[in-house]
Amino acid sequence: MPTLLVVDDDAELRYSLEKSLRSDTLDVLSAETATQGLEVIRQTGPDAVVLDVRLPDMSGLQAFDRIREIDSRLPVIVVTAFAATDTAIEAMKRGAFEYLLKPVDLHQLRSVVAQAVELSRLRHVPAVFDDVEHDGSDADHIVGRSPVMQQVYKAIGRAAPLDVTVLVLGESGTGKELVARALYHHSRRGEGPFLAINCAAIPDTLLESELFGHERGAFTGADRRRIGKFEQANQGTILLDEIGDMPLALQAKLLRLLQERRFDRLGGNQTVQSDVRVIATTHQDLEAAVAAGRFRQDLFYRLTEFTIRMPPLRERLEDVPLLTEYLRRRFNRKLGKQVRAATDETLQLLSRHAWPGNIRELRNAIRFAMIHATSDTLTPESLPEYLRQPTPLDVLKVLDGIATADVLGHVEHLIRTGQPDIYEKVTAFVDRAVLESVLQHTHGNQGQAAELLGLSRNTLKAKMRSLGLSVEKQLQEL
Repeated sequence: MPTLLVVDDDAELRYSLEKSLRSDTLDVLSAETATQGLEVIRQTGPDAVVLDVRLPDMSGLQAFDRIREIDSRLPVIVVTAFAATDTAIEAMKRGAFEYLLKPVDLHQLRSVVAQAVELSRLRHVPAVFDDVEHDGSDADHIVGRSPVMQQVYKAIGRAAPLDVTVLVLGESGTGKELVARALYHHSRRGEGPFLAINCAAIPDTLLESELFGHERGAFTGADRRRIGKFEQANQGTILLDEIGDMPLALQAKLLRLLQERRFDRLGGNQTVQSDVRVIATTHQDLEAAVAAGRFRQDLFYRLTEFTIRMPPLRERLEDVPLLTEYLRRRFNRKLGKQVRAATDETLQLLSRHAWPGNIRELRNAIRFAMIHATSDTLTPESLPEYLRQPTPLDVLKVLDGIATADVLGHVEHLIRTGQPDIYEKVTAFVDRAVLESVLQHTHGNQGQAAELLGLSRNTLKAKMRSLGLSVEKQLQEL
């Protein structure tokens, strides 16, 4: 269970914060002096610290620096009165996670503490490669032994020690964040700060302030200076998740940072230097975004100093049994279960699915199966119902011999002409044949087609878009 340490000489405040913040998922410790707090950090290693800047035995900055000496990656939330905001801002410049003003807003503090605890996990819990057999630690694993995953491991090994910008591409749920964390943990900045920002989750109007900070009076409500993430993460690493959603105006400011390692706070005229390594991820096609004018071409070239592509799960179905075993072990611990294995039939069902949600979808399916398992074995009956429905490849088996011959002929043509990615091309060929046939049968009714195919309507629409199919075309061919 994560642990929060509160360091404050106000006994009533310590009691109030302990009572308010302690829960089934968070333990809270307290100390009334910096010296006591430092000893607790040495002995227990908390996941985050709430630190008052006015303590009886040393200043807030002295206490913060001592904490950094013990654990440079421990998130520290500074709490201050108005008179001491300069000290808090200086702590932020040195890498504090956040600062809050007294009297503390408990709702805001809970949110900040949750973010700090999650950041601590990202900073401290390593992303390790394929160590399924020794999964007794809390490490997050990048699992897979397929050829495409071997290429990912090699790319991480080449890029991690180099102080270059890395762009991680891949569909949602493929594990892009794990790759970013592996790059951080295996880099020369591995003991420095690590901050993660989801560009798609923060409104455009706030994202610039979040990244670059702002001066007092920069906009309505800016009642004090704010230190942005690029300033906090100096000498460290920033993960810009879903960078394809970053607004164009902000892209220009990011480009300047990457090229010159400097920027201006919002509403300020003082240039700030920042030595930060940027790792960016996106599920979008950035080249298409550049062509459409939604992403700067010069920033695209700057981000692609080194690119790593995480393959979708459908391109490495041979890894599904290994991933299932890893997830079984993990959920045994988390759920207190004693499931020993999955049956061969279960693994066959899992290995035939296209997994549009990738590893995230597989994880949810295995968790569902673990919860609903009635024995110590995962059987097909414990899986979500949609995984037991026929897939496009199963549907193909009941089509007439001409369709099967068409597929075999297509495979032979691809082999004969020496084309790459045969599996992907054949799967698309089969998907097209099945979807066209079912849509014609339902007279273009996508709801009925999705039900017959055992797909959600969103998945059907996504497949139709990827294959260039339209309902109008199917109706014309009736």
